[in-house]
Amino acid sequence: MIYFIGAGPGDPDLITVKAMKILQIADIVLYTGSLVPKEVLSWCKDDAIIQDSQGMKYPEIFEILKNNSDKIVARVHTGDPSIYSTIAKQIEFLKEQNINYSVIPGVSAAFGAAASLGIEYTIPGVSQTIILSRVAGKTPNPEDLKNILACKNSSLVFYLSILLLKKLKKEALDLGYDCNTPCWVIQKATWEDEKIYKGTICDIEQKVSHIKGIALIIMGEFLNQKETQESHLYVKPLVKEIEKQKENS
Repeated sequence: MIYFIGAGPGDPDLITVKAMKILQIADIVLYTGSLVPKEVLSWCKDDAIIQDSQGMKYPEIFEILKNNSDKIVARVHTGDPSIYSTIAKQIEFLKEQNINYSVIPGVSAAFGAAASLGIEYTIPGVSQTIILSRVAGKTPNPEDLKNILACKNSSLVFYLSILLLKKLKKEALDLGYDCNTPCWVIQKATWEDEKIYKGTICDIEQKVSHIKGIALIIMGEFLNQKETQESHLYVKPLVKEIEKQKENS
């Protein structure tokens, strides 16, 4: 069985119990060395064969998966395997080869970052929609950036886009975003050397110009964390209780 494992955003303690149990019995562990924290590998058994897939092309990865399909293989990806992990291509190959596989979810960087920042993405009256995307660079995005930014009442999270902040800023201002719209960057979310930079659309670029590696861009009025209307879920029962108390008094 080939197991695709989400290692979480960086903090090794954020790996799931299910993923940990697979790592403890895996014969082969293939992980992305540039993104997956080495501490995650501490769960591996002593005789496990551990290989770093950094720099490998698809044919090399496919060969390892195929040649070890009779063993327990842990294919470890950063964050959650369903987001920017390229598992679709690998699963397509496994299906063609009739090789069994299973996917184990993990904590994505967007949610690790929210925990570090102590924020909620869904603020009543402000945003009830989260958009996870990336600014098109060398890797194209079929969805135009203007269409993404047009959703002004959404909570916007951009992966793999830290070097394209200038483009993001220009498009946002062209669409009429206020220059003071909150825009935060979290570098290496949940890692020990995590760094947080808070700013606005207009000034965040200069604050993070030194970052070249792993970072998320989070943008939107929701970052103010101010409800513009009270949650129906929590307020309604309270109102009814107050009215009931008045009737009984």
